[in-house]
Amino acid sequence: MTRLLVGPFNRVEGDLEVSLEVEGGQVASARVNAPMYRGFEQILQGKNPQDALVFVPRICGICSISQSVAAARALAEMGGMQVPPNGLLATNLLLAMENLADHLTHFYLFFMPDFSRPVYAAQPWYAEAQKRFHPQTGEQTCAAIAARQRWFTLAGTLGGKWPHTQSITPGGSSRAIEAAERVRLLAKLREFRSFLERHLFADELEVFATLRSEAELWDWHAQWPERGDLRLWLSMVLGGARFGAADLRSLGQGPGLYLSYGAYPQAEAGGFVFERGLWRADSGRLEPLNLDAVREDVSHAWMADSAAPRHPLQGLTQPDADKVGAYTWNKAPRLGGEVLETGAIARQLASNHGLIVDAVQHHGGTVFTRVLARVLELARVLPLMEQWLGALQTGEPYCAPPLSTDLEGQGVGLTEAARGALGHWVVASRGRIQNYQIVAPTSWNFSPRDAAGKPGALEQALVGAPVLAGESSPVAVQHIVRSFDPCMVCTVH
Repeated sequence: MTRLLVGPFNRVEGDLEVSLEVEGGQVASARVNAPMYRGFEQILQGKNPQDALVFVPRICGICSISQSVAAARALAEMGGMQVPPNGLLATNLLLAMENLADHLTHFYLFFMPDFSRPVYAAQPWYAEAQKRFHPQTGEQTCAAIAARQRWFTLAGTLGGKWPHTQSITPGGSSRAIEAAERVRLLAKLREFRSFLERHLFADELEVFATLRSEAELWDWHAQWPERGDLRLWLSMVLGGARFGAADLRSLGQGPGLYLSYGAYPQAEAGGFVFERGLWRADSGRLEPLNLDAVREDVSHAWMADSAAPRHPLQGLTQPDADKVGAYTWNKAPRLGGEVLETGAIARQLASNHGLIVDAVQHHGGTVFTRVLARVLELARVLPLMEQWLGALQTGEPYCAPPLSTDLEGQGVGLTEAARGALGHWVVASRGRIQNYQIVAPTSWNFSPRDAAGKPGALEQALVGAPVLAGESSPVAVQHIVRSFDPCMVCTVH
């Protein structure tokens, strides 16, 4: 058995190292290290609860709106606030803008460049992959960067700026949208739709969004196998992106348990567009979510030990950099003691979308199904944004009156970032934060072993990954890691 240290990873937000034990040409075990300590949970101690709205967006320059939404919802629960319909719609628009930008960035800038690596030089699609997805010169890489830049201009109208947008409050949105602005926003939505329909899907968004099975997906692909960037990737999946007997459809099996906090709440209908719950692969059913069962284990984290894993409301973030047996700054979140994964795949399973349910039933949670779910959300969410924009009511409030400055109590703020379930837990007394704990999507997906020795989701998914002769940064490991799309700076512990 040999040891291989992979990292630091490029094209990742923050620092990441993966330690692999390799035997017989494949990964026998993996340990995932988040080597950067940041301490936002300590910074917030003693602050006014509403100061969190200034601090937490700065946790991350990619998903700052998601952090704002979680903090605002935690404070709203503490203060008993109700967000008016316009505020809910405006927040949905801002969050969806950021999430779709993340999905676009992931596909074109983080994931696809690996297919232009020399290891694939013998494949018939390699020259086309180089032409389209090379990280510096790829035609579609450059086109996606330009589309992303134009897309982010929505944030100026919806929230004043991006990142670290400050318009999201516990009462809704402090930025009302005027009638003329709605026309300009709709034009920007249509421009982004045009990019997706011309470049990524080479088809109408609604056509792809209504595919209901994997068989329908491959029929759709067979119409024009290399027309559009998604169909080209599907051609790669079918023929060439192979590792012995494995391909992307079977590579990187996750734990089979999927968490969604619910995405995009609906004002009138109630509930969420993408449902909340725990989806189990073995039963194929969605279970209710029990937040009381969330615990953070620090057995293998550089954190001071507690008597037992703690619920976030009683969470402790006390660094212990010399702790024996620890190998990461990331705690190990568990739900009822179980390891799970989160992300677009969890949202689409929870919302019972036929394409993802069928693909996961055939292959499990793999590189293929994770990336497919993210692309599907691009097709599903943009039309929703057009509907939300049209549903804004002229002359109606966007924000409830402000909270009291001497808040007391506790609150939980849940949302879905692009990478998955994000939760903020806050406890305040006499207008000061006593405890603030954050469990980010990457905290779930990239968690270390717990006290029972159970590896986290990525650590499990890496086991069995092939390592080709002479590889120091195995391409299969790269694909698996990137399918989870790590945002290491959000593992703020």
